Amino acid sequence: MSAPPAPSHPPLATAPRPDCPWCGAARPRARTPVLDRCRACAHVFRTVPAPATGQVADRDRPRRHRATARAVLRLLRDDPESWLDVGTGDARFPAAAKAFFPYTAFDGLDVTSRVVRARAAERVEEAHVGRLTDRTLTDPLRARYDVVSLLHHLPRTPDPRAELRAALGLLRPGGLLVLELPDPDAPFAALTALLPASRERPAPLHLPPRANLAAALEAAGCAVLTPPGRGRPAAYRIIARRGGSAP
Repeated sequence: MSAPPAPSHPPLATAPRPDCPWCGAARPRARTPVLDRCRACAHVFRTVPAPATGQVADRDRPRRHRATARAVLRLLRDDPESWLDVGTGDARFPAAAKAFFPYTAFDGLDVTSRVVRARAAERVEEAHVGRLTDRTLTDPLRARYDVVSLLHHLPRTPDPRAELRAALGLLRPGGLLVLELPDPDAPFAALTALLPASRERPAPLHLPPRANLAAALEAAGCAVLTPPGRGRPAAYRIIARRGGSAP
């Protein structure tokens, strides 16, 4: 178990950004009451702090977790030796994925102490409390994992690009990075950004389009293994294989 506990997600500043947090383009934004969308790269980011309230029920989560585990299973011949779930919370995903990967050692990383309780409940083998971008926490974990998953984690981080780099650093060469995010082009995408925040579940700050993440992964030497989905589902999934060189 890692220590000490990290603080909750920092509050979003109320002042509007002068540039796009993804590509750095200056003032190329289409403004809405809640979101800005960069006209240069189509990155969507929140402009208004979210109200704090209690947790919101997500009855579809167990089905999504099983679907994600099946998607990874189709790409592997054998169970991975080690898997880190980032933003794991109570480690519901590792608990669900264990049914598909019974010989895999699942670890969890989260900014809250929920992951410590998940370890006590034996949903994960190791609990790491802190931020993925905190090198004092993650340097000992570099090149340790066969799979790293970030399920609806990137939208709730201040710097998604830094999170991607940190996640790739924890993968062994040839390892899989599993991402799931809300699709900003899906119907009612703005409702995702309006979800309430709590100490244990920060509000979405970013809704990057799939093309942006795929391009960033390919630029880092990864092979994107999953094609774009059909239609406009509420969320999209990217599974990428890390190349042999360090990110």
